[in-house]
Amino acid sequence: MELLQLQYFLTVARMEHVTEAARSLHVTQSSLSKTIQRLEEDLGVPLFDRTGRKLRLNEFGSKFLCRVERALFELEQGKLELRDLSNPEHGTLELAVTTASTLPNILREFRKKRPDIQFHVQMLTTQEMVTLLHRGEVDFCLSSPPIQDDDIECEIVFIDPILVAVPRGHRLADRSIVSLTELKDESFVGVKKGYGTRDFVDAICKSVGFVPTYVYEGDEPARLIQLVEAEIGIAFIPSTARDSREQITYLRVENHELVREIALLWNKSRYISRAAQEFREVVVDYFGDVCKLER
Repeated sequence: MELLQLQYFLTVARMEHVTEAARSLHVTQSSLSKTIQRLEEDLGVPLFDRTGRKLRLNEFGSKFLCRVERALFELEQGKLELRDLSNPEHGTLELAVTTASTLPNILREFRKKRPDIQFHVQMLTTQEMVTLLHRGEVDFCLSSPPIQDDDIECEIVFIDPILVAVPRGHRLADRSIVSLTELKDESFVGVKKGYGTRDFVDAICKSVGFVPTYVYEGDEPARLIQLVEAEIGIAFIPSTARDSREQITYLRVENHELVREIALLWNKSRYISRAAQEFREVVVDYFGDVCKLER
């Protein structure tokens, strides 16, 4: 059994499609298929049920996948640890976020401390982020909502009020507070389902008797303020994502604890480099300073 066979198997098992897996691995389909066949011959059992180029893990394959993921994960952690020990001043932080409003400020503060560390940041839905966490493919996630799981460490770093953003010409623009029921006939702009804040707000609205009507749903939270300003709709905006534009008014929601918890998440088994440890300290300090300013 060869390491290359295991790496190819892992990719095919996750994609369950020979063509897509071959493209991802930059190899030919025939080469990939032969490698998987040799692995199955070595193991003495089939790992997939096949229908054309579409594969589906069978019971053998599912059991084997758990072992392969664990083995390759440990090898990757070994590489990360040696790289960190041999060259601690350089490297790349792998980050994933479901909430990006505070990230530019956090990265700016971290870069002041570690200017030679690079970043790779992905904006993901909650489920996409959980998948990467379980696989140990990211150093940290900045998430709302928090995630509780056996292999995930979760540290709440901030309690963030959710406000209602309306354009200056709106009927509620001269108010500072509003009830949720007053919003039931409004048109909203928001992110797509699957993002933590959207799912949370929808659930709260449903609990008081209405489902928000969205005229725009996207995957770029920063765009929502522009749409509100253009009077396309109103929006639920976390306080940390407020924009000081003159044409926007922000209202608090009365009688409901409309807040989101922002959490820093990491895989308990992933090697945490010295740079990653310092990144965590910057995140905690940043939100600590935000709390002091709001008091």
